[in-house]
Amino acid sequence: MLNKNELIAFVPTIDQAKAKIFYKDILGLRLLSEDNFALEFDANGTTLRVSSVREFQPYPFTVLGWKTTDIEADIKQLNSKGIHFEKYGFFEQDELGIWIAPGGTKVAWFKDPDGNTLSLSGC
Repeated sequence: MLNKNELIAFVPTIDQAKAKIFYKDILGLRLLSEDNFALEFDANGTTLRVSSVREFQPYPFTVLGWKTTDIEADIKQLNSKGIHFEKYGFFEQDELGIWIAPGGTKVAWFKDPDGNTLSLSGC
């Protein structure tokens, strides 16, 4: 039924100003709208709504992820903008923080200013 409708992704923030800088200036998403309730971004055709909340405890799992064709280059570019990639210690990751999944997909994780876990995955 909903396969013909556009998906809207949601992520919470307790600091809209920091979230705006992160998603717009660091990740490069185009800001579509902004009000007291949320920021809306164009994430390559998917609307990302960064909703303002009063309280928030980040979840211990990935809430948003992006497919990439050159994960190493994207990690290095984000590193140059001050983004740190997580190293978890319970599975093997390389010096960039990349884990290779059993199927061969490369995955790396980073956090937004609210502590939401985001990921890159691909080749």
